[in-house]
Amino acid sequence: MSFAKMFGLAALTAFPAMAEAKPPLRDVKEIDNELYYIAIANEISEYCPSISGRRLKAISVMWGLRSKANKLGYSDAEIRSYVESDAEKDRMRAKGGAYLTQNGVTYDDPNTFCSLGQKEIQRNSAIGVYLRAN
Repeated sequence: MSFAKMFGLAALTAFPAMAEAKPPLRDVKEIDNELYYIAIANEISEYCPSISGRRLKAISVMWGLRSKANKLGYSDAEIRSYVESDAEKDRMRAKGGAYLTQNGVTYDDPNTFCSLGQKEIQRNSAIGVYLRAN
């Protein structure tokens, strides 16, 4: 067998292994972090009546994240599985809950959501860009 044929055969058998070597989407920080920021902003807008979420911006960013994940080799099915996973939702809730608690937010007092939301908006933070004061 010629070198070219052996190389072609080796390349064909290597690609499936390379495709499987992708990290879980939760470990792709530029995707996971952005979804986290959107989730925190959504939680703030749900509990604070004087702040609304910039939903069109969030939707636009999520489409961009899907495109980025596709370019990194993730299929739509893999992306959907990550986004719809109960384990990932639980992980994101725990991470978000810790952030909210660390910033003095309690579900018993909606004003604490408003205070945090106003701070995030004023800082134009990664979370604040998804929020708008009413």
